[in-house]
Amino acid sequence: MANIKSSEKRVLLSRKAAARNKAARSLMKTNIKKFDAAVSDGDAKAAQSAYITAVKTVDRAATRGLIHKNKAARRKSALTKQLNAVSK
Repeated sequence: MANIKSSEKRVLLSRKAAARNKAARSLMKTNIKKFDAAVSDGDAKAAQSAYITAVKTVDRAATRGLIHKNKAARRKSALTKQLNAVSK
């Protein structure tokens, strides 16, 4: 542990931020997996609702800097392609 008061505080704050980022990243992955499960079942209605939540969490992750904006765009594009394939 650090000896200086301000560096002790930075360690605590960075641990909090890391935990928050990990939870947000985990939520994003979970929502994408739920969408993938709905697509593999062939349920268009469930896939549509899961798509909306997955895209929201991907956008939120990109806004907060958890993933790069181009990675978010790539993920959303892939999700949209899967949704369109199921909807047909």
